[in-house]
Amino acid sequence: MVKLAKIEPLDKSYLEELGFLWHTDSDETSYIADELVILSPDEAEAYAEAANELYDMFVEAGEYVVENNLFHEIGIPFNLVDAIKMSWESDVHWHLYGRFDFAGGVDGKPIKLLEFNADTPTALFESAIIQWAMLKQNGLEESSQFNFIYEALVENFRRIVTLTEETDSFEELYEGWRFLFSSIKDNAEEENTVRLLEHIAQEAGFDTEFAYIDEVEFDNNGIYFDEEKYDLWFKLIPWEDIAIEESDLAMLLTNIMKNQEAIIFNPAYTLMFQSKGFLKILWDLYPNHPLLLESSFEPLEDKKQVRKPIFGREGGDVAILDENGNIEEENPDAYGNHKMLYQEYIELACDKLGNSYQAGVFYAYEACGVGFRRGGKILNNMSKFVGHIVEE
Repeated sequence: MVKLAKIEPLDKSYLEELGFLWHTDSDETSYIADELVILSPDEAEAYAEAANELYDMFVEAGEYVVENNLFHEIGIPFNLVDAIKMSWESDVHWHLYGRFDFAGGVDGKPIKLLEFNADTPTALFESAIIQWAMLKQNGLEESSQFNFIYEALVENFRRIVTLTEETDSFEELYEGWRFLFSSIKDNAEEENTVRLLEHIAQEAGFDTEFAYIDEVEFDNNGIYFDEEKYDLWFKLIPWEDIAIEESDLAMLLTNIMKNQEAIIFNPAYTLMFQSKGFLKILWDLYPNHPLLLESSFEPLEDKKQVRKPIFGREGGDVAILDENGNIEEENPDAYGNHKMLYQEYIELACDKLGNSYQAGVFYAYEACGVGFRRGGKILNNMSKFVGHIVEE
């Protein structure tokens, strides 16, 4: 059973002062829960250790995919293969941050990887800022969390320049590179997430600017906004959307990388990690690893399992199948045309009301924080964000 602590909810006006505008769901209920998941120090440490170990495994598996040209197998669009190879082979294409989604980790349940949101992970604002504010505004010890996401991102932005673990040489190596941050218009969550990242980059020491994606211009020689050329570009637009919906842009970005005119974040190779097909590669390389669930492109025999599109968001087109392959529960959406992965089913930890909890562990050079989503058996865009507190 998930242990919870009741808190006073954060006032909506206070949330908006922080820049957090998506605090209320479409059914007028609060997106932010007025409870905290209680973790022990050992449980928090276990989440960190799991994410750190898995990232190393992802890197090993990524090398295997590149060496064996398995891009088609995991659903990578052909027009991004060159970009992925280039970004993989050069250290300048630094992975800024990602989020591992885990089942288990509380109430004695083993931690199991569900997927890795490596390209455009959401819930950053609420995990890095809002759950910290929950403690502060309730008079609780602010350090009683596994949460140094903000600080880890500051350091990882600096590593874009130093390319090493140490960041003390940032100022002497930084050459005034201009850093452009972009999101789509009319999406408060995505825009404010990008603006938070821009703010963190400024604190790290970068010269930055923000522009909506339709204001940015591209040619083979670079990335431009308002007639200024930018050396670095962060986009909260999924690589697979660029490949499928903006094929001309995919070609231009590949040429920009080839001509070494700009560096793009998160790098193109994070699309490999993002693909749920990558989970099958991991299982092939690390069969029966305690952090993994059996995964296949074919239905698993005589096992309860989850069918999920290799590229999908917020539980879209995910289905739970019983041992005979019959659908027990599903969340129809627009991702049904993607290749499907079949992953061994594991029950999420629950509270006394039967709500399911999924841990999201952020990774920025190292595991740096955890937050939780709460909902039904299949988490979707109506799931709630639940902060946490670490108690002995």
